[in-house]
Amino acid sequence: MATCAVKGGCPSDYVALSISLLSIIMLLAKATAPYLIHKIPRPKGSSFWLVAIQVFASINLLLSIVMALGFLRFRRRYWWRSCYIWAVWIEGPLGFGLLLSSRIVQAFQLYNIFVKRRLPPIRSFVLLPLVLLPWIVCATFIHVNKPLNSRCHMGTRWIIPVICLHALYVAALVGFTGAVRHIEFRFQELKELWRGILVSMCSIGIWVVSYILNEIHEDISLVQIISRFLVLLMTSVLVVAFFSISISQPLISLKSLRKKDQQEYSMMGRALGIPDSGLLAQRELMQLVDSNEPLEKLLLNRRFRHSFMEFADSCMAGESVHFYEEVQQLDKIPVSDHVRRVYMARHIIDTYITPGATMEVNISHRCRQEILSTLDLAHPNLFKNALNELMQLMKMNLANDYWLSTFFLKLKEEARIKTVDSELEQSGWNFSHRLSSVHCADDPFHQEHSPRKSSSSSRDFELQ
Repeated sequence: MATCAVKGGCPSDYVALSISLLSIIMLLAKATAPYLIHKIPRPKGSSFWLVAIQVFASINLLLSIVMALGFLRFRRRYWWRSCYIWAVWIEGPLGFGLLLSSRIVQAFQLYNIFVKRRLPPIRSFVLLPLVLLPWIVCATFIHVNKPLNSRCHMGTRWIIPVICLHALYVAALVGFTGAVRHIEFRFQELKELWRGILVSMCSIGIWVVSYILNEIHEDISLVQIISRFLVLLMTSVLVVAFFSISISQPLISLKSLRKKDQQEYSMMGRALGIPDSGLLAQRELMQLVDSNEPLEKLLLNRRFRHSFMEFADSCMAGESVHFYEEVQQLDKIPVSDHVRRVYMARHIIDTYITPGATMEVNISHRCRQEILSTLDLAHPNLFKNALNELMQLMKMNLANDYWLSTFFLKLKEEARIKTVDSELEQSGWNFSHRLSSVHCADDPFHQEHSPRKSSSSSRDFELQ
């Protein structure tokens, strides 16, 4: 026992290694499942890279503990096995520090978006290095003074400030989370975050005690074996608990492996419970649409809008119509419902407004900056100017070509057929396909019906 306590390779060490490997597999599976299984497009900006950084930091933290505390039998003769690389830099700034800093940045975003109702004043790629800076300073100071011995242990006077730095970051995360406790979140972000913090604090408490015992009682073999086992075990629990649900991607977080849930939350509007969002209903009221009317009025008709959207998508210019539809869904949310309006507005900004977004729309720089610098994400006229600009573009670039497209002809034919069927139903006859069990000459109603000639123009038709 004394030999493996010093050189590593005890049975408990391999059990802890197996648990840590399992936690890494769980992290990677949960992080990649929405993109590999549900084929969700990779989001741009902090919604993706903050989550990726958390996975990277979690792997670094686990690997640094394995290398620094001597779980495996190897000699530290090479520079890349140095205690200062693993126990100081990878465990500190690139491990625990980076993991906590990413969560603090996400909690800071949550606070600004839902409490202040504005986008964070500091971009995430600027805020993250600032939050991480104390870890870098601390690691540099330790590296210069070199207090570690050959087994990567430091004295008591170094342990106390290091543990205080860990506790400071946990307190900062709890503070930002507590500031948004009164918000009634739609997707349970706060509940999941509190759950992750509670489990993590328990894990950190056991981790701190085990870490201190491992550092101080270096001469007691049993304490060394048990303490390092608990350190790696609690770290595995910590990283899984911290990656419970990403508070920056609520729609992706709702995706499950069940097909019915995937369909239910295929759009943010449907996930928020906005009425009439998503696909066309099977049956709608008949509406008379005059193509000579303004495009703004025509797009209010859902069947026309979806046909126009299919045409725009075929021209690789469908983002403007998709943007219009999502803004229409936003307008259906009551102005008093600030939380749902903020969810929808943030989704629209991330999808259509942010530079480099997956469906970035072509609007002026002034209009884009007005939206990105807004002081109220729930404002009813937040996207009004952008919508006006895109409406003018659709009138100039898409509308005229649409009237000459097969999409318009198909819509016109469907409208004509539905109009004839509706007139036949009103006259008392039903020519449903499910009654056609009699064929050809045996069918007393088998005859050709000539559709009535329409007196309106070729662009006037009825839509269902």
